[in-house]
Amino acid sequence: AKCLCCIGNLSAHQSGLLQKLLQKESAYDYDLIVIGGGSGGLACAQEAAILGKKVMVLDFVVPSPQGTSWGLGGTCVNVGCVPKKLMHQAALLGQALSDSRKFGWEYNQQAKHNWETMTEAIQNHIGSLNWSYRVSLREKAVAYVNSYGEFVEHHKIKATNRKGQETCYTAAKFVIATGERPRYLGIQGDKEYCITSDDLFSLPYCPGKTLVVGASYVALECAGFLAGIGLDVTVMVRSVLLRGFDQEMAEKVGSYMEQHGIKFLRKFIPVMVQQLEKGLPGKLKVVAKSTEGPETMEGVYNTVLLAIGRDSCTRKIGLEKIGVKINEKTGKIPVNDVEQTNVPYVYAVGDVLEGKLELTPVAIQAGKLLARRLFGDHLEKCDYINVPTTVFTPLEYGCCGLSEEKAIEVYKKENLEVYHTFFWPLEWTVAGRDNNTCYAKIICNKFNNNRVIGFHILGPNAGEVTQGFAVAMKCGLTKQLLDDTIGIHPTCGEVQKREVF
Repeated sequence: AKCLCCIGNLSAHQSGLLQKLLQKESAYDYDLIVIGGGSGGLACAQEAAILGKKVMVLDFVVPSPQGTSWGLGGTCVNVGCVPKKLMHQAALLGQALSDSRKFGWEYNQQAKHNWETMTEAIQNHIGSLNWSYRVSLREKAVAYVNSYGEFVEHHKIKATNRKGQETCYTAAKFVIATGERPRYLGIQGDKEYCITSDDLFSLPYCPGKTLVVGASYVALECAGFLAGIGLDVTVMVRSVLLRGFDQEMAEKVGSYMEQHGIKFLRKFIPVMVQQLEKGLPGKLKVVAKSTEGPETMEGVYNTVLLAIGRDSCTRKIGLEKIGVKINEKTGKIPVNDVEQTNVPYVYAVGDVLEGKLELTPVAIQAGKLLARRLFGDHLEKCDYINVPTTVFTPLEYGCCGLSEEKAIEVYKKENLEVYHTFFWPLEWTVAGRDNNTCYAKIICNKFNNNRVIGFHILGPNAGEVTQGFAVAMKCGLTKQLLDDTIGIHPTCGEVQKREVF
C-alpha cells in the first residue's frame, strides 16, 4: 500500500504539476538579490547564504559631488560610525594630553596634531574592513557585483558597472538596503565648494577654519572632533540642536561645546557659498540670512561642511516600474512589521525604512532576522522599541527609550516622575575639569510600577554606560530595581542610583 503523500507526489509528477513547481523555483537566477552592500544588506545576504540560498549583493557607490567614493560596507564603515569614532578618539587623546600634566606627566614639546597621519591610519583600517567583507561574502558563496542596481520589470534587475556595461539578473525575492546620502542646500556654490561627511574622513588635507552647517548629530560630532584636534570651528544652526532627541540634553551638549571654544550661529541659514581662493584648503565666503528677519551676515572659512540631513537612495532604482510605493516627500519606503513592501516579493531594511531608527545595529538585526524568516522558518521580528544610541560629541550623550518631550506627549506630564543629577567623574577631579557639567536623568511611568521609559546620560564613555542600561530596560527596569542594584565605585555608571529630583 502507498501512503497518501506518495500517491499525491506520483499524481503531481504524472500531471506535470511537480515539474512546473520545481521550474518556477529555479526560473530565477537567484533566490535573493540584495541591493546595497551596507550593514543591513550584508547581514541579510550572508544570513540567507548560511541558510543555503543562492544570493547576490549589488553595491555601487555613486561618487559625491567632490568625487569621493569608497569600498564595500556602506556608510557606517566607510563614511560614518567607524571613522567618526576614530576621529572622536583623536580629539579625546588631545584632551588626555592636556589632563596628563596634572597627573604628573612632564613633557616640554608642544603637542600638535597631524591630519594626514590620522586620515591615512583611519583609511588603512577602513580598507582592511572593506577587504574582510569581500572575503566573508566569498566564503559564503554570495555573488558580489560592484554595479548599480535598477529594476526593469517584475523580478528583474539591471546592473550597470563603472564602464556603463549592463547585465540583467532575476530573483525570487529582493531586499532594498540602499541607505541614504547627505543632503545639499540647493544654493549657489554648495555642490561646487562644500563638503559633506562623504568627503571629510578621507580629505587629503587639514580642513582648517571650518563652518559646519546643521544641528544634526553628524554636524555636532564632526564639529566636536574638528575643534578637539585644534581647528577653529563654527556651527550654523537653523533651529534646534539634535531634533528628535531630548532637548534638555541637547542644549547641555551644545553648551559644553560652546564653553570649549566652538562658536554657534543660531537662527541663520546659508544662501550663497563663493570661492575666494583656490587651495587645499582654499578660502570660501559664506553669505547667510536670518530665519527671523532681514538680517544677513558674511564669513570667510577654509572649509564648509554640510550636515543638514540625509536623503534615501530610492528614487533612481526603478521602484516605480514594479509598483513599490515610497513616501514621495521623503523617499522612505513604508513596510509592514516584517519589512515587506506593498509588492510581496520586495523587502527593505535599514535607513530607507519609513518611521524606523537610522542606526547600523538596527539594520544588521533587521537584515538577519528578515533572512531567517524568509528562508529559515523563524518567526522573530526586529524590535524597534528601546533601541540605545550615543551621540559622540566632545561630551558623549547616551540615551535609550523616550525623550522627556515624547514621554509627556505619550503619558502626560502628571503621570511621570523624572529623577536627575549632575555628577563629577573622578577622572575629572585631579584634572580640574568642570564639576557641574556631566548629567544623568531617568524618566519613570508612575502608574506602571515606576518603570523606566527614558534613560539619558551626558558624560565620558556614555555609549559604554548606556549599553548596559538598555539591556535592563528590555527586561522591564523599574526605579526600585535600580535602587536595589549595587553600583560599581568609582564609575560614571553608578550615578543612576542617585535620587535627586
